[in-house]
Amino acid sequence: MRLHNLDHMTIRCRPQDLPAVEQFYGQVLGLKPGRRPDFDFPGIWFYLGDCAVVHIAARLDELPESKGTYDHVSFKASGIAETRARFDAMGVAYGESPVPGFPLHQIFLTDPTGAKVELTFDLPA
Repeated sequence: MRLHNLDHMTIRCRPQDLPAVEQFYGQVLGLKPGRRPDFDFPGIWFYLGDCAVVHIAARLDELPESKGTYDHVSFKASGIAETRARFDAMGVAYGESPVPGFPLHQIFLTDPTGAKVELTFDLPA
C-alpha cells in the first residue's frame, strides 16, 4: 500500500447548522460547493479545484460536547495580507502563530461546529 495525499475531511453537524457551515467554508474560506452523492441525509461537499476536500454531513441531533483527539485541519494558503483584510472586513475572529524555525505562518479559525481550521502560509526566506 502507498498513500498519496489527504483526500478529504468530513464534519458532522446539525441540519439547522448547514447555513452557517456553508457560509464559513464557502464565503469565509472561499471553497466552492459542488456535486454530492444522493445520500439520505442533508449535507454539502466543498471543492478546492476538482477535489471535494470538505464533506459536511448533517447527521447530528445535537453537537457533541467533546471533539475527541481531533485537533485541526490545515489548508496551504497564499496571500496572507489579503486573508487578514478579508477576515477583518467580514468580522471573522482568527488567531495567528509563526512556526518556530520554519518560514511559515499560521492563521487559525473555528468553524460553526467548533472544528479548528488552520491556514498555512509560506513566508519569504
